[in-house]
Amino acid sequence: VMYHDLGTTYENIKDMAYSKNPSLPKVRQEAVRLVYKGWPVRKVARHFGYTHSAIVKWCKKDPSGRYQIATKSSRPHTSPNALSKEVVSAIITKRLGRRRCGQVIHQQLLQDGVVVSLPSVQRTLGRLHLLKKRSPWKRPHDYTERPQATHPGALLQCDTVHIMLPDGSRLYVYTVIDLYSRWAYAAAVSRISAKGSSAFIRRAQRAAPFRFEMVQTDHGPEFSTGFTHALWTASLSHRHARVRHSNDNAHIERFNRSVQEECLDHTPHTITAFKEALKKYLFYYNTERMHMGINFKTPAQMLKAVPSS
Repeated sequence: VMYHDLGTTYENIKDMAYSKNPSLPKVRQEAVRLVYKGWPVRKVARHFGYTHSAIVKWCKKDPSGRYQIATKSSRPHTSPNALSKEVVSAIITKRLGRRRCGQVIHQQLLQDGVVVSLPSVQRTLGRLHLLKKRSPWKRPHDYTERPQATHPGALLQCDTVHIMLPDGSRLYVYTVIDLYSRWAYAAAVSRISAKGSSAFIRRAQRAAPFRFEMVQTDHGPEFSTGFTHALWTASLSHRHARVRHSNDNAHIERFNRSVQEECLDHTPHTITAFKEALKKYLFYYNTERMHMGINFKTPAQMLKAVPSS
């Protein structure tokens, strides 16, 4: 019996029994091909481990084995509990009006006398692609617990200062501060990146009289995954500040303001001038400048008061 004599088409062979095995369509096709080549049906059934009646049904779907016999969907043709067209239309109208979320749409429908559950509203919006899905490429928020700054190096905050030059170009200043002693370090650079950020932390560690344990930053691209991995390699922990919690980085933001007002604003905007000025300012900041947050002491006095282990 030829394929065209039975009037078999590609569309009407997509109705085999449901299974999650992705290889079954190809198995069915191979079984039908062996029968088409002259193998007995029972021999093919023993070869593939199916009943001979299953092989006969496959051959009726596509006698020549031209197509892979796809698995039939398990979706029912009708559902007695499905939402009516009127309810679905009301959900769409509410969503397209002011773009409110599913919870608000659910309450609006209840006020209008439309009885429907919140999960049904959410499923309808999702099925119709009316929900804003979270991007799979978006970096997940960091929920690393913030440690207490009970000793030098327990928690440091790092950030970058962007300086706009008259010609439209930019200079950048990396800054880091220890929350316990207020010891700070800064460096001027022409570019920022995750690799440059990790190199800055290494320079700051060499300059510091204590060991770093955890560095906290914002979610800037210069503190992305590459920066985190570089810190892990150096046995340092990295924590991102919480989203929409600006006070998480209050210490480094205050240092950024101090270094700009007391140093950078009075310095020619060049890399060489910034480096020379920062070198002098950091010595003053860490050894002479009193801080109200540590009872009018200097960072050097705070570090000196720490008992040696």
